[in-house]
Order: sequence, then C-alpha cells, then structure tokens
Amino acid sequence: MEYGSIEREIRIEATPEVVYAVISRPEHLREWWPDEAELEPVPGATGVISFGDRTAPEANVVPITVIEADPPRRFSFRWVYDEDEAATPANSLLVTFVLVPSGTSTLLRFTETGFREKGWEAAVLEEQYREHVTGWDYFLPRLVTYVARLVSAP
Repeated sequence: MEYGSIEREIRIEATPEVVYAVISRPEHLREWWPDEAELEPVPGATGVISFGDRTAPEANVVPITVIEADPPRRFSFRWVYDEDEAATPANSLLVTFVLVPSGTSTLLRFTETGFREKGWEAAVLEEQYREHVTGWDYFLPRLVTYVARLVSAP
C-alpha cells in the first residue's frame, strides 16, 4: 500500500464562499472537526487545534500553521509537528482544500500529504496514515452535515 497521500472529493450543497468559511474559521471548524480551534485564517498564522478537553491530560493539542488562504478557492495548513518547531515540509503534514464552484454547489477536493516526508519508521507511518484516513472519513462527512445545517438555518 502507498502511504503518500489521502485524497477525497466531496460535493457540498453550498457556495464556495460558505464552504471556505466553514473550513477556515475557528467558530465553524469546531462544529465539525476539532473540539477547539485557535487560528487566524491568514498565511503564516500559527495556532492550535485540540481534540478533547484541553485541561485534561489526555487532550490532544496540535499546533497548526496556515500556509495558503485564497478565499473562496483554496485553504491549506500544516499540522502534526512538534510545537517547539516551525512547520516545514520535512516535519509536518500538509492539508489542502481546493473549492471548485459547480452550479449552486461546491466540489471540495481534499488532500493530506507529507506522511513519507516525516521520516517515520514503517510501522509508525502505516499507523499514522490509517489513523488519518479513519479520522478524515469521520470528519469530512460532518463538514457536509454542518454546512447543510448552516445554509438551511433561518
């Protein structure tokens, strides 16, 4: 199996502007992905996302660096790197969302790359890759559901 990248295409019944806000702004991110998100959606900005109660020892707090913010077309960030380091292609994973208008909906092209570049041993690489596949297979449908709720709200 190739552990180089995760790729998904999802049709979302909303404009690219709405989808862009949902994938880039903390108040929307925490509705479908992490429990908490602290970041400015501008290139070079750093922040954190967290899964679980941040005050609990088992919380997973992950640094994040925005790489590209081109509303409403493209948003990318690096994550899964040590918090005392700057994110680079050699020490982090790159998540990219490309939004393509399609009538009244949006085609979201999602990729996550950088698994091999992290230099993990084979067993760790395989485990991390599978965890991320499972995670995105859980969270990306939540994005679609959240957008549907958002656009149907009065």
